[in-house]
Amino acid sequence: MSDTQEYWAIIELMGHVRMAGKVSEVERYGAKVGRIDVPDGDGFRTLFFGGPSIYRETPVTEDVARLVAKQCDPAPVHSWEMPRALPEHVEDAETESDYEDDHPEDDLARPDKDGAL
Repeated sequence: MSDTQEYWAIIELMGHVRMAGKVSEVERYGAKVGRIDVPDGDGFRTLFFGGPSIYRETPVTEDVARLVAKQCDPAPVHSWEMPRALPEHVEDAETESDYEDDHPEDDLARPDKDGAL
């Protein structure tokens, strides 16, 4: 594939990423990488990927690529990757009062720190 050749394809990358669009090979940062222009509404969203990350490539027609692109979402960040902010009323750390002994009679059967009952 040369820098000027473009074709429509479905690209599957390691990490369960599936994309469809117009594919080409370009040079970036002194190395050859893949470029895919994914149809996004009236325009395109451009993504780059390294050759070794390709699991499968299927050349298809433009119509098929556009249809598959609507079903794929190669979002760079998913909500499960981001920590959720805790509500303000949640304490950040447990305090000693969280472990107060409500039943001191239970301590009678437990050994002390030296192992004696």
